Amino acid sequence: MGFIQWFDAGEGELKRDPGGDADQVRVMTVHGSKGLQAPIVILADATGSPGQSGDIALPERLPESLSGRSEPRLVPVPGLSKDERAGPVEEAYQQNQIEEMKEHWRLLYVAMTRAEEALFIGGSLSPRNKDGPPEESWYAKLAPLFGEEALADDIWVARRELGFRADIVPADDASRPMEASVVDLPDWLRKPIGPEPRPPKPLAPSSAGEDAGAEPPLKPAEAKVAARRGVVLHSLLERLPDVPETEREAKAAAWLAKQAQDMNQQQRSEILASALEVVANPAFAHVFAPSSLAEVPLAATVGGQVIAGIADRLLVSDDAVIVIDFKTTRRPPIGETDVPQPIVKQMAAYVAALEAIYPGKPVSAAVLYTHAPRLIALSEASLQPHKSGFVDSE
Repeated sequence: MGFIQWFDAGEGELKRDPGGDADQVRVMTVHGSKGLQAPIVILADATGSPGQSGDIALPERLPESLSGRSEPRLVPVPGLSKDERAGPVEEAYQQNQIEEMKEHWRLLYVAMTRAEEALFIGGSLSPRNKDGPPEESWYAKLAPLFGEEALADDIWVARRELGFRADIVPADDASRPMEASVVDLPDWLRKPIGPEPRPPKPLAPSSAGEDAGAEPPLKPAEAKVAARRGVVLHSLLERLPDVPETEREAKAAAWLAKQAQDMNQQQRSEILASALEVVANPAFAHVFAPSSLAEVPLAATVGGQVIAGIADRLLVSDDAVIVIDFKTTRRPPIGETDVPQPIVKQMAAYVAALEAIYPGKPVSAAVLYTHAPRLIALSEASLQPHKSGFVDSE
């Protein structure tokens, strides 16, 4: 009772799946555990006796003219003793018991298959169970699977080796033991499947698109600030197009004050001005149009190479696809021929992936340099040498 009172008074939030392999103990019903797994599973209440509810319902037998309905209504019947049940009531009771037993064994299957590495089976006995767990309990049915002699164990004091006996598996109708049968298995079922093939390591286009050679190398502290500035500016460019133009400056400033507290006011103001200028530029209206997509995850296999990344902006129409990447370098190139090759390679990877995702549609790429600001389209002639590397790898 103390635990229940403490639990009721708490404000903790219950989650069915906390995500990740947290170092926690999850307590749940078998129904609630469906679809989940854990390294260690404990069946802490495996000594209960099934089929004891006695809840049944009988169809109402009235002429259709009186009932006013085409389907008979089910009428619940209160719990009755064995001497009080007869006729249709006894038949309904027996059918209910069969269905409960089926569900009892189905739940056992679900419970046992939640364990990845170890399964522990236990429970407590009431004063009525002086001779051990009920015969139809999970514990009693599983106990014969284990050896007779307990072996010493340094951690658990004693353990039992697991063996399999088909004769104790309950029948589907829960009324008779399952008969063992010999099945002629095909040869392929006995053949070892061998090691699992390892998929190729995905290529992240952004890892190839660092601004190598775009400007002099930065000191570690400066590089950290530049990277942080790029992340914040990218986030603003993702959000601002969806904000009404008259509200952009105020909402962006409030967002920066909350999300970029590690930056000083001058840095935040400079980022805000840059973002507003880019989004408001008529030359980039198609980039930030309502029909464009922001921060789009992409994944495709091209020539045996998995390409996976996130495109800053994607324009998909009935006739073509355009992928656009933002760059925040302070020394942007003047034209296409000045764009560093690592960036061209990055965009070629995006284009190759999109061509696999949208077969039959022409795919083009462009780089938006936010500091200028300047949008530079990359021609097929620039992209093709890098794209051919994926195709030739087949």
